Amino acid sequence: MSSASFIDQTQISTFLAERIKQGDFPSAVYLVAEQGRVVFAGALGDAVREPQSIPASLDTIYDLASLTKPLLTGMLCARRIEAGELTLEASLAHYLPEFDRTDKAMITVRQLLTHSSGLPAWRPLYVLAEGKRDAAVAAIANEKLEYQPGKRVVYSDLGFITLGILLERMTRKSFVQLAIDEIFEPLQLQQTFLNPGIGIRNRIAASERGNTYEREAANLERPRLVRENVIWGEVHDGNAYFLGGAAGHAGLFSNAFETLRFAEQFIAGRTQLLRAATCDLFRTNMTEGLEEARSLGWQLAQTNESTAGPYLAPASFGHLGFTGTSCWIDSARERVFILLTNRTHARALPFVNINGVRRQFHSLAAEALNQTN
Repeated sequence: MSSASFIDQTQISTFLAERIKQGDFPSAVYLVAEQGRVVFAGALGDAVREPQSIPASLDTIYDLASLTKPLLTGMLCARRIEAGELTLEASLAHYLPEFDRTDKAMITVRQLLTHSSGLPAWRPLYVLAEGKRDAAVAAIANEKLEYQPGKRVVYSDLGFITLGILLERMTRKSFVQLAIDEIFEPLQLQQTFLNPGIGIRNRIAASERGNTYEREAANLERPRLVRENVIWGEVHDGNAYFLGGAAGHAGLFSNAFETLRFAEQFIAGRTQLLRAATCDLFRTNMTEGLEEARSLGWQLAQTNESTAGPYLAPASFGHLGFTGTSCWIDSARERVFILLTNRTHARALPFVNINGVRRQFHSLAAEALNQTN
């Protein structure tokens, strides 16, 4: 590593250390790769502050939260599309008859994957389904659409939960088993989990105490529906927890190095799971003229005020996780930018909006990469 790039990596670490000091998040692990080679990586702060203190390391496993949407659900859908088993323009009702109703019969698979289906952003399914996992899809289908499908982009957990259920129905496998069979095992992932289990908890970054954020968002008055303990070693998202610990929208746990292995599968020159031509689906704007530029499962950097920042190419694509995680990919240059934090841990509400931190991280990292070339 040249002295110039060393200085720039120091700038990245110094910047993130300052944000830890200011209370944005207890820990940060970052990784920047180019053409399959890790160029910069670092770990700072505490993965756990309560009930004990554990420092973060490059091997720390994070709850990736909504990175589950593109990394698992998006990839699994792309494989079904590539195999001719799933069609982007097909009606959702073709696969899930619960949606065969006047207002929802014309929702397409493409609209679910691009957050343009009209479904609400979020609802507490553990309340709406009255604690019955099998009632979740009907509860979503019963929700009133918030806009005409295809006319807006409104980020929706419910849309990706629906996609996860669609995949289960189509393959006759659980979402967890499907991920293991088609992604984890082929990529030989050893530090990636759905429902990681208590045995490896000390290797996992902790989240908030209880589901205070969700309880306040849903105005819940029944404590039995939410957890009170420090959420550590189990999924933070309440709907994913209710659905068995993992679903189409959340539940994936991994470290920075194996998150990189996921990210490479969306790059034509590096993928092991898809044909190179299929990777065009991830950099193609499928929502022209709407609020966000969305591709299959991802947001494009050309979206106004995206967290990509000014130095990533417009065709770059990325995603965020509520727990404080993010992954952006410049597939043309085979660059991957990963930033993992646990911003919900050991902090009173409100949680800090770290989008500015993400943009600055990408700017520092891209400038540092440019100096090494």
